[in-house]
Parts: sequence; C-alpha cells; structure tokens
Amino acid sequence: MEWNLLFIFNSFLLGDGLAMDAFSVSMANGLNEPNMNNMKMCTIAGVFAGFQFAMPLIGWGCIHTIIQYFQTFEKLIPWIALILLALIGGKMLWGGIHYNNADEAQSSLKIGTLLIQGVATSIDALSVGFTIADYNWLMALISALIIAVVTFVICIVGLMIGKKFGTKLSHKAQILGGTILIAIGLEIFITGMM
Repeated sequence: MEWNLLFIFNSFLLGDGLAMDAFSVSMANGLNEPNMNNMKMCTIAGVFAGFQFAMPLIGWGCIHTIIQYFQTFEKLIPWIALILLALIGGKMLWGGIHYNNADEAQSSLKIGTLLIQGVATSIDALSVGFTIADYNWLMALISALIIAVVTFVICIVGLMIGKKFGTKLSHKAQILGGTILIAIGLEIFITGMM
C-alpha cells in the first residue's frame, strides 16, 4: 500500500464504520445522564477513540507476529461483546425499571463501566488488523489515528443527541439506553456469527 488519497479515504471509512457501535453506546450514555458536562463527554469520547485507536494496531501486530493465536481468539469476539453489553444494558434496564428518586444521583457513568463499554464496542476493530496488514507500521499508526479522530467526533455527536432526548425522557431514558446496549450486543453477536 502506498501513501495517497485512497489510503486517507479508506481510513476515514474504516473509522466511520467502526464508530457506529460507539456512537450508539454514546447516545445511550447521553440518554442515561442528560446533565453530563462537557469534560465528561470528552472523556467518554476519548476512551472510545482510544480503544478504536489501539485495537486495529493490536490486530495489525497480531498479524505480523502471532496470527495463529489471533485466529482462535477472533471466534470469541462476538461472544465477548454480547456478554459485556448485555451485562451493562441489563443493569441500566434494571435501574430504569426499578427507578426511584433516591437513585438519581447514582445514574452517573462509572469509569469501570466506561472501560467495559470501550472494549465491547471496539473489540471488533481487532479484525481491522487483517485489513491493514499490508501497511507498514507508520501507515498503520496514521490509519489508527484517523479512526480515533473519527470515533471521537461521532461519539460527541451521539452524546449530544442522547443528552437532548434524555432530558425529555427523564428516567425512562435508562430503560431505552439499556435496551439499546443489549440490541448492539445482539447485533455484534449475530453479525459475528454469520
């Protein structure tokens, strides 16, 4: 592969495609916490972008070093994403159904949950290492940076949309957000198994 506009364009397309799960989860997070401040929004988008940056590079590294082990692990990716998102979504769904005013202060997204969401929404990006396997290390790095920037922007948009509707939906947004996360987990699982 050589440096040209097609390389840049392909990297933007990869970023766009990979960021859709993170967009949906960001929207669910915004629904769940409609009073989220800008710093927290940037942190959430930054975590998702960081994972989307790292996963293709890890996949690229696996291709160039330990491909036989990665192929075994790749079969587990849909299962891992489904389990992680179902657990987080189920917790949100449970919280929305069993809502009371005393719980309102506890609806804030915790760092552990955010990291699990980051892994769950970016684990499929490991397989992008196959797509960029013919890139040299610098091209792989630049491609991963583009993917991260695209993810960051898309996640900010998702958070803004979620916050807007979360304010209007009140505590029912937790139910919607949990349902969205479970649906994303099922979509990743079904797509990965086919």
